Amino acid sequence: MTDTPATITSVTSQYATQVAQDLELNTKEQERIGAELSTLQAQLRILQDDQNVLHSIHKTLSSRPASAPSTPKPSTPLPQQASGTNTTTRRAPSKTAAKTPAPSKTAAKAPSAKKTTVQAKKDKAQAAESKAATASAQPTLMVLIRTYLDQQKGPRSAAEVTSALAGAHPQRTIKSTVVRTTLEYLVAKSQAHRSKQGASVFYASVAVQAPAEKAPAPVI
Repeated sequence: MTDTPATITSVTSQYATQVAQDLELNTKEQERIGAELSTLQAQLRILQDDQNVLHSIHKTLSSRPASAPSTPKPSTPLPQQASGTNTTTRRAPSKTAAKTPAPSKTAAKAPSAKKTTVQAKKDKAQAAESKAATASAQPTLMVLIRTYLDQQKGPRSAAEVTSALAGAHPQRTIKSTVVRTTLEYLVAKSQAHRSKQGASVFYASVAVQAPAEKAPAPVI
């Protein structure tokens, strides 16, 4: 039996619909994995910063010389003078001591320069440690997005979320593509709600969206 044009068109339409659905699922899965990858990369950067700080502190502590107790140097006793020696013989050690050269200024400044270098390394390590602690204390982008959505009374677009977070955290680099991917990840994890208004996509917190969905329909 020969297939009619209508049958062929129907089968083609079914295949096209199935392929479109598979393509949409594939895109969502890529976005989910991309969001997880962004989160893991942020955590990796924090760990790398901590590692650099620990290396710096370890290097500074290893370069500091161990303080050993100073042992007084025994003074060399002067030879006893035989009785009956004249005044010139007794003054000989004094002349020898007078000829001993004084320590140079460079030698006197060496301990001070070394102390300054050690202190500079210590200050640098402390500054790096403080910087890393500040970076690790910052919340992740996912936490910032969830907190922002929880504070809103209605849905927000990805552009609005990006603009709000960039204004509230100018010290961070917040890109709209990463924000959109993170929002889609929250939707996939049922931690955010997505809705469409025409061609625009909006996102809302689950806690905010749930009461609106459960509200009873008005009685006409």
